Amino acid sequence: MNHEINRLLNFAQQQGLLDQADRVYGANLLLAALQLEEFSPEEIDERLEVPDEILGRMLDYAAEQGIIEDTANQRDLFDTLLMNCVMPRPSEVIRAFRADYDRSPELATDNYYKLSIASNYIRKARIDKNVIWQTATEYGDLDITINLSKPEKDPRDIAKAKLVKSSSYPKCLLCRENEGFAGHASHPARQTHRLIPLDFGGREWFLQYSPYTYYNEHCIILNGEHVPMKISRRTFENLTEFVTLFPHYFAGSNADLPIVGGSILSHDHYQGGRYTFAMAKAPVEKSYVFEAYPEVEAGRVRWPMSALRLTSENRQQLIDLAEHILMVWRGYSDDGAGVLAFSGQEPHNTITPICRRRGRAYQLDLVLRNNRTDAENPLGIFHPHANVHHIKKENIGLIEVMGLAVLPPRLKGNMEKIREALLAGRESIADDEALAVHADWYKEIRAAHPEINEDNAAQIIRDEIGRVFMQVLTDAGVFKRDEAGLAAFDRFVAACK
Repeated sequence: MNHEINRLLNFAQQQGLLDQADRVYGANLLLAALQLEEFSPEEIDERLEVPDEILGRMLDYAAEQGIIEDTANQRDLFDTLLMNCVMPRPSEVIRAFRADYDRSPELATDNYYKLSIASNYIRKARIDKNVIWQTATEYGDLDITINLSKPEKDPRDIAKAKLVKSSSYPKCLLCRENEGFAGHASHPARQTHRLIPLDFGGREWFLQYSPYTYYNEHCIILNGEHVPMKISRRTFENLTEFVTLFPHYFAGSNADLPIVGGSILSHDHYQGGRYTFAMAKAPVEKSYVFEAYPEVEAGRVRWPMSALRLTSENRQQLIDLAEHILMVWRGYSDDGAGVLAFSGQEPHNTITPICRRRGRAYQLDLVLRNNRTDAENPLGIFHPHANVHHIKKENIGLIEVMGLAVLPPRLKGNMEKIREALLAGRESIADDEALAVHADWYKEIRAAHPEINEDNAAQIIRDEIGRVFMQVLTDAGVFKRDEAGLAAFDRFVAACK
């Protein structure tokens, strides 16, 4: 183990996680964690992008010695503890970030992101296993990701989780108290987690990166207080403030209602990053004039979901108009379009906002959302319909709204089996328990692609998945893309004037 400790210390120095003065301190912590008695320094000349190879050997040793149980969860908890032995303190990370920011916001985020990867907080080696592609559609190139970065639960870990006493600390995965938290069987370790404080109008917020990183520099901006998600004027103020601080990033918020919101509605937060989604590239197909806001350009975005785009160098007018549209939409109903603002006292209308910079100008995309259900669509009228659930059944949150599908791991194996069935000429897969959910879709692919062969089968399946995702977004659109739907969109805009 001495050799692996030296390798990890060397890696940490090369990545800027610790300096020579802290090397002995880090070595002593690692000795204690691995229950070793002595350490012999040695020089090792190698450069690694991530520490997984070194950590893997240490984890194998810990399992062999009975220090940990050899399960995915126990290994994750222990390798985070090991990496924390060579991590700079939160105050040091903040100091370095601010010093870099004084030179350039981009330099600050570049180095902060590199630290998050080097510390294994972002498990890059796992994320690199994700299956990623783009599908060309009439709305641009949609991004598709099959997420393979989360390890499957081990039965031993599930049993351990049941034994963990219920605790309200941290209250959720987004609370600031996660920074440094050791974790347990039902909560991930966060000793290597580091937060950057942000000031939004005198209120404390924090910047961090998502450990799952669905796109480049996928960051989370979280409220310092554990308060529920709420789309309001303050949302637009905070989003525009964030892109003022970091003009090379976008920022957006999930909606604040169930079904159309994200997976965590209990803690106010936004997501951002350094990536250009298909929605950001989509053009404005029809312009509108709001006379009370003369410095704001407004228009309907050519996108499967219903979106208004506002652009202006006048930040206050932009925020004022966004708030006005939100307030009108909260109470807006259109029976002809199936839009009802309330069922009794239950609200249905809200907005998914996305903010970015266009040179000196600010740009807000306001995506109209409605979470009403009925007997035919118990999961949501403006939600993926039953015929696409075999690919995507979950909520359509911010990431999907912008044009990136995050799909479950099961699809990777299903794709290969479907490819084999197509090449074998099978007429149906309905009798295959694992694939039966895709049976109707399979028939559609067969009918649409008589030319399918060994060379093109995989690409055809990927493209067909991309087209299903386009239908998912179309289902989630409040005003449909037909003549009646676009007329209904115009009626709403007229109600805002």
